[in-house]
Amino acid sequence: MHMQDIAFGTTDWDSVPTTLHPGTSGQATWRTRQFGAIRVRQVQYSPGYIADHWCSKGHILLVLEGTLYTELEDGRTFTLTPGMSYQVADHAEAHRSSTDTGTKLFIVD
Repeated sequence: MHMQDIAFGTTDWDSVPTTLHPGTSGQATWRTRQFGAIRVRQVQYSPGYIADHWCSKGHILLVLEGTLYTELEDGRTFTLTPGMSYQVADHAEAHRSSTDTGTKLFIVD
């Protein structure tokens, strides 16, 4: 990732409009800012959320609240709690997310 042509700025995430993204069950609420080719998001998964797809997009993801379960297409699973993160490159390892209790994430991709 190469960051260029981004002036210093601040973001009040509560003022960023939300978009809803349904899962197989539950929903994801995204607050998204775009900086050139870099997308930055605050994402909240509702309790019982299960992603409706395998994702092959690269991310750097930080768990802010709740517990996130990440499953890789090869069967490995990971449990992330507040303060934990993961990183994965584009087209490296397909993954999908779920949560029992709901979770809040900060994602850069």
